[in-house]
Amino acid sequence: MIEKTFRSHDVPSTDRFDAWRKRLGRDVSPLDSGSDEGDGFRAETRLLRLGGSRVWSTVVDPATIRRTPELVRRSDPGVYTLILPLRGESEVAQGDREAVHGPFDMHVLDSSQPVHLRLRGGPSVYLIGADVPKAGFPLPPPWMDQLLTRRLPGREGVGALLSGFLMQLTDDTHSYRSSDGPRLEAALLELLTALFAHHLDADDSSAPDSARRALVLRIQAFIRQHLRDPQLTPPAVAAAHHISVSYLHRIFQGEGTTVSSWIREQRLANARRDLADPTLRDTPIHVIASRWGFPRAADFSRVFRNAYGIPPRDYRDHASTQLSLPPTP
Repeated sequence: MIEKTFRSHDVPSTDRFDAWRKRLGRDVSPLDSGSDEGDGFRAETRLLRLGGSRVWSTVVDPATIRRTPELVRRSDPGVYTLILPLRGESEVAQGDREAVHGPFDMHVLDSSQPVHLRLRGGPSVYLIGADVPKAGFPLPPPWMDQLLTRRLPGREGVGALLSGFLMQLTDDTHSYRSSDGPRLEAALLELLTALFAHHLDADDSSAPDSARRALVLRIQAFIRQHLRDPQLTPPAVAAAHHISVSYLHRIFQGEGTTVSSWIREQRLANARRDLADPTLRDTPIHVIASRWGFPRAADFSRVFRNAYGIPPRDYRDHASTQLSLPPTP
């Protein structure tokens, strides 16, 4: 787990806003930002890297943040960003939707689409956020599009669990070890998936697609629970849910993928997490591969490289180097 911090008071007053804007562009993606605070601009930001995901917190003076179509084309990190306001308001516009969110009104944004975000209220705005990779995320893009900018209450139900997790994580970073990063990322993904699925299911229980949506979520949860089982095949998944194999394939075709591809993506994601875990550094790569359903080391190396652009051994070495770096001031 890698932590980076930025404090505006460490920068000359005339350079504070520009330094903050450049840090956002370097750590997140290129942004067009503005503020009326001038030389008195104040901001403090903490960024935690948990494997492929990031959790951040910031206390910042009112500001405007934009990602224009040009900036999206220039650089897209390919993430969904959940924002949890704790103080002040977040006025957001993405696509054809606009909303204003106050404290504990969580909302999600897509880095692949232009966005206009105005942070107001104050004297300062306090936000916690989480960036998770879109690739391999359990819920398909058409479902996620339904949630963009919507209010997701953070004081009740699954939302309260997630907001509590994020606040605890960012409030007490010194109690975690670097090896906790992959496990914390897994917990974050599970809570995010539970929150999003809850609101998707609640949209309209009488809609014709509701039963199919619920079935897909149950099937995906079943697959994630049985990834280590070498007998996890489309026929086995179909039998466990009392549906035909052909219907199972049609369901996943509607999500833009196949059953086998989705199983492989989830297994790869778990294998990648274990490769980045320093407590498993002495575990041979072929053992990790076999643990996640890849009995042939050569096959695992090939599909891992195709998915992530780097061989598993190089990925493990790179992750080990990153974890050994001290926090960047």
